[in-house]
Amino acid sequence: MFPRFFARALGVAALGSSLLGASAVPANVQSARAVRVEKLTAPDGWLTLIGLHFLPDGESTVGSDKANRVVLAAGPSRLGRVAISNDRRITFTAESGVDAQVAGRRVRAVEMTLGQGTERPTTVTAGTVSFFGVERGGRLALRVKDSAAPLRTGFPGIEYHRHNPALRIEARWVEFTPPRMIPVTSVLGHVSPEPVPGKAVFEYAGRTYELIPFDEGKENPLFFVFADATTGLSTYGGGRFLYTEWPVNGRVMLDFNLAENPPCAFTPHSTCPLPPRENKLPFAIEAGEKTFAGK
Repeated sequence: MFPRFFARALGVAALGSSLLGASAVPANVQSARAVRVEKLTAPDGWLTLIGLHFLPDGESTVGSDKANRVVLAAGPSRLGRVAISNDRRITFTAESGVDAQVAGRRVRAVEMTLGQGTERPTTVTAGTVSFFGVERGGRLALRVKDSAAPLRTGFPGIEYHRHNPALRIEARWVEFTPPRMIPVTSVLGHVSPEPVPGKAVFEYAGRTYELIPFDEGKENPLFFVFADATTGLSTYGGGRFLYTEWPVNGRVMLDFNLAENPPCAFTPHSTCPLPPRENKLPFAIEAGEKTFAGK
């Protein structure tokens, strides 16, 4: 499974209002954009991501000094060592004198769980830098964040297309019984099966189209990854995300004004899913977030 991408975050609401005029953007869209940017710019948000380091077998030194086997973009010159055991577990041991912490408590050595479902991974923090273990394509890696990352501290905001009420579309929901599994490719080329509970069927400009969402659990929204005729032009080349509520009375609301950039539009260290072939729309969706130009 891809990591849960539900993070609707602040979207520079002030920028959106100044470009479009506050009265042109419905309150619910302004609020969603505000929440989106708030999450993006949080101390552990996507803008803090500074590295994804795949780990070799055995033991590796970790730190910002180039003499380390795993070289971080920030943090202590020699932070410590990570080791992968024969049963594919990651153990971190801090360098003497380094204030490494887990959940606010100083540690000398710790086994790092990757986290699963609602369980959060073990996160090691040293100053403004933090890291935790992930698995991508069968390989273990460290995902590294820095709350003082320049992209976070100097975030220029998000630019939006003009709000388009015609791109808020009520779709008919067709449930798949049983749910289907489809292969989805990430930006790194890894392929994984993803659960699809059904499809949203809608009309636009006199033609019928379909989109399939991924199921990330009933406690989370439906998750669409799509491309359209703006992809790679005014919008991010890897497609965009759209989150919707689960169907009510066989209907799903697709508000493309809430379409957002994936984390990969902001940082090269994320591993986003690409749009499946079923979700490549032939027309232009000039709504929602434009390509992020501040990277």
